[in-house]
Amino acid sequence: MPKPPRNTATRDRHRATIARGFPPCALCGDDIDYTLPYLDPGEFVVDHIVPRNRGGPDTIANKQPAHRRCNRLKSDKDDGGPIMRRSGSLTRTQGEVPHPRPRPHFPA
Repeated sequence: MPKPPRNTATRDRHRATIARGFPPCALCGDDIDYTLPYLDPGEFVVDHIVPRNRGGPDTIANKQPAHRRCNRLKSDKDDGGPIMRRSGSLTRTQGEVPHPRPRPHFPA
């Protein structure tokens, strides 16, 4: 049975809800610069925890913040796989929760 098409209004609402607290990347743990332009490797994107092509729902509970490059590295893996940090170390293991970081300050 085919999946229903994505609703762009719901997608945009979920994106705004996730970005509201300026959380760090759920995959690598580094801060996200929410001002970067579209297609920049460090820009904010929404990642599906369980990929849609593996049966994951398109709900906010199945979404997390990520850098574009981290989301591309994760691809369609269920567990997120080990994600390469900029330092070159492989750090993320299944079940690990990224360390919470303070909200970044953007000068007015």
